[in-house]
Amino acid sequence: MPAQKRVLFVSEDVTLAQVVRLVTLARALDSEGVEVHFASSRFPELVFGATRFARHRIETLPADRAAKALRAGQRLYEKSALIAYIAAEVELIERVRPELVVGDFRWSVPASAELCGVPSAVLINAYWSPYAPERRFPVPDHPIVHFLGESLTEQYFPKALPRVFQHFADPLNAARRQYGLQPVGSLLEVLTHADYTLYPDHPWLTPVRAAPASHQFIGPVLWQPEVPSIDAGLLERAGDRPLIYVTLGSSGAAELLPMILGVLAKLPITAVVATADRVRLGELPANVIVSSFVRGSDVARRARLVISNGGSSTGYQALNEGTPVLGLPSNLDQYLATQAIVRSGAGSCVKARRASPEALRSAITGMLEDDASRDAARQLAVRFRSLDSASSFREFVQRTLALRAKSSAR
Repeated sequence: MPAQKRVLFVSEDVTLAQVVRLVTLARALDSEGVEVHFASSRFPELVFGATRFARHRIETLPADRAAKALRAGQRLYEKSALIAYIAAEVELIERVRPELVVGDFRWSVPASAELCGVPSAVLINAYWSPYAPERRFPVPDHPIVHFLGESLTEQYFPKALPRVFQHFADPLNAARRQYGLQPVGSLLEVLTHADYTLYPDHPWLTPVRAAPASHQFIGPVLWQPEVPSIDAGLLERAGDRPLIYVTLGSSGAAELLPMILGVLAKLPITAVVATADRVRLGELPANVIVSSFVRGSDVARRARLVISNGGSSTGYQALNEGTPVLGLPSNLDQYLATQAIVRSGAGSCVKARRASPEALRSAITGMLEDDASRDAARQLAVRFRSLDSASSFREFVQRTLALRAKSSAR
């Protein structure tokens, strides 16, 4: 592949997951004769260390503002913000002159690429696809639950969802019209709209039906930070006790961690907890090891159970190691990922808003004794490893650049 070929990655920085997924895929191209450009609002060494990407700073939605909006059930973007995003991206694309632009949760990227005549690809989990079959959208942890209660909210949520999804999509459609582009539809269409749609999932776990050829499963995109491994001596004190890995990531309900630790302190287990620097914990139980970040795949491989926010990042990391997952979801993305994992038999769910010491203890002890969930997780590990995201993505980029070169030669 000619060295002058450039691929531009553009990431929204709402959660760490969006950034690290694109960085992981970009690393897969770093030795393929492709000039990699990466645009984001920040470049933490934990994620970007030792990368050779050309870096470009752009404005992204502040993570705290995004989290607040999601908790309140408000939309993330208004028309003015997306118009500004598109203007900045068009300037960047015209300056970098890439042959392909790849985005992750950056709604404006397909519009900007279209305006510049460059193909675009978006990374989005298949459970958001308009082609996902028999999907039921769970009720996220929305303030309305406190006013109406679980039963009434469950009853009216499906009826309100089409209007809610259209409300979230309206600003992007308005921004596209401002630039002379056609609107793309409701939220599911907005999330998956691009020349190419890449699913970082396995089709057995999150199937789609009758999707266009431009939609492709590339396999779970897995990442762990380059930090020192947990001291083996600390883990040895576990003896024959089960090891539990706990992390609520950058977007889970971190306020649950003290409650989780209180439950784990009374169980005959050893726990490794990664806080992602989101919460300071007081005095720790003797059977708990805490660190800001850990090598998640390495710890999950040794664990009997992984407790997470239910999202695909840690969930898929655990399943790739054959370890079942207890999800504590709060936002809709986490609920959808947890729903797929529970349906596979490899996990269980305690809604973050319903978490209590009793519910957590029951779920944890039940899963530690559940051989069926471990068997299901091991079977999923075999499936996951049959679809390598780095290889799939490299092949996709090679095909796309070859098609573009052929088209340009005509």
